[in-house]
Amino acid sequence: MRLAALAFSFLLLGGCGAISGPSITTTAPNGASERIPARTYKPEGSGTFPAVVVMHDCSGLGPKSSGAPARWANELVGRGYVVLVPDSFTTRGHAGGVCTDASPSRAEVGPARRLRDAYAALAHLRTLPYVDPRRVGLMGGSHGGSTTLASMVESQRDAGPLARDKREGFVAAVALYPGCARRLGDWRANSTGVYKPVAPVLILIGEKDDWTPAEPCRKLAEAAQNAGHPVAIKIYPGAHHSFDNGNPTRYVATRVNANSPGGLGATTGGNAEAWADSIREVLAFFGRHLARTDR
Repeated sequence: MRLAALAFSFLLLGGCGAISGPSITTTAPNGASERIPARTYKPEGSGTFPAVVVMHDCSGLGPKSSGAPARWANELVGRGYVVLVPDSFTTRGHAGGVCTDASPSRAEVGPARRLRDAYAALAHLRTLPYVDPRRVGLMGGSHGGSTTLASMVESQRDAGPLARDKREGFVAAVALYPGCARRLGDWRANSTGVYKPVAPVLILIGEKDDWTPAEPCRKLAEAAQNAGHPVAIKIYPGAHHSFDNGNPTRYVATRVNANSPGGLGATTGGNAEAWADSIREVLAFFGRHLARTDR
């Protein structure tokens, strides 16, 4: 299953210039080191390039993948970014994703754990001679978007490796349709408190998203902005969850959805206008924050 999943992931991203390097070292909740699959993609040339870590959604990178990491890797590599996509699920027993997995084990690969994968990916990128270690961003959609928000929130403890990693970490981050009705540092699930990121964050989300609703994210961004923190948001009218794909809108009753009255069922569907605009927004955002400053 693992080899099949990795092969499928390779095919999805095959046009991006894949670089050998099947795994990175991350940290388990108990502090032990563990290896997870990952693949790096780079533009032509020797660099040095800016880079972006892309965190996959709840479908993972196996045969049931939404393909979103592939689409964004193609866009970013084509614009001169190195992209690294870590696989948080395959070696942890969730090669098929967790979108419809309501078992308690899905919590084992939640954003609180995956944020360590994000920083492991950052550390790996900084070892590559063709990557500028000062210009690395982070992005993800849905489950990966929630992971992105969790990764960027300032540590509530000044000591410790993760606090240091955050202070010296990603320069900017984009969260696509993340779950904002959750605790994120001082921000609470009931939309009180303040989300305090360590670097600028952009949230892109659909107005009609019934899986990760836009309103909690609007409130999160508003509270952060009022407190002087660099959080921007754009809400796409008429767009659903996973607007960055070409699939028709459909409701799937088995999707795990904490925002549904019964805990199940969510709608996804591509939106051509939102997808096109999100590309422009992401490229402009990373262009501002990951631009070279030594010219």
